[in-house]
Amino acid sequence: MGRVAGKVAFITGAGRGQGRAHAVRLAEEGADIIATDICGPVSDRVLYPMATPDDLAETKELVEKLGRRCTTAVADVRRIGELKAAVAAGLEAFGHIDVVCANAGVITFHPSALEIPEDAYDAVVDTNLKGVWNTIQATAPAMIEAGHGGSMILTSSAAGIRGQVPYAHYVASKHGVVGLMKAFANELGQHRIRVNTVHPTGVATPMGSDGSALEMAATVPLFVSGAANILPDLDSPTDAAAPLGVGVIQPRDVSQAVLWLASDESRYVTGLQLTVDAGNTNKP
Repeated sequence: MGRVAGKVAFITGAGRGQGRAHAVRLAEEGADIIATDICGPVSDRVLYPMATPDDLAETKELVEKLGRRCTTAVADVRRIGELKAAVAAGLEAFGHIDVVCANAGVITFHPSALEIPEDAYDAVVDTNLKGVWNTIQATAPAMIEAGHGGSMILTSSAAGIRGQVPYAHYVASKHGVVGLMKAFANELGQHRIRVNTVHPTGVATPMGSDGSALEMAATVPLFVSGAANILPDLDSPTDAAAPLGVGVIQPRDVSQAVLWLASDESRYVTGLQLTVDAGNTNKP
């Protein structure tokens, strides 16, 4: 359909999961992609496997099979120099950036927020919040200089709206992303750059494979109630009325919202917290 034809999208955390889904969905609609990922461990505290260089190469292959161009860069969002190098390489290849998906993020689980160690807090907040800050800092100057406007889509979470437990460091980081969105939506509006957040509930990605999350479900009642959704699984022929389980929404469901925010269909939408959460943040 070409809803983002001619646009170039810069995506962090694109090795797999939501980032890869965003890259593929935008490419399906005509965008070229600058895909970045850390392609390695963030911290020993993060217990699920991270993307690898082969994963990022696969994202590139999937985009190119759709007839679109894709550059890749191994970059840690906590290090702005690495992001700036990825931006420079992307600009050399494509000449401009129109869409930014600040998607990279991590989580760790602990029995209580009072038991979150300092290094786990730093890994989560530095990746999820400072990483978004760095992504904006690395991409916005080129977008402003080009003078064509654009769309920045920052990945928050249902936890960026609700006070979910017991991962207060993650909640704080995702609330912080909303603050960055609101401030930059105002500041960058004069340059016709729109800034919005997306707020998924649990998504079926490797992040959801952390076994310690299952332990939380067994021992922390507020974890279960906070993560519960309202809508049923729309793809399941059984349990049609049962609320959607944790981590069942597919990455592509989030990508559909990202596509709309990236396209000119949302050209007057800025400062929006767009939930893709099966009713999680609206429940009583």
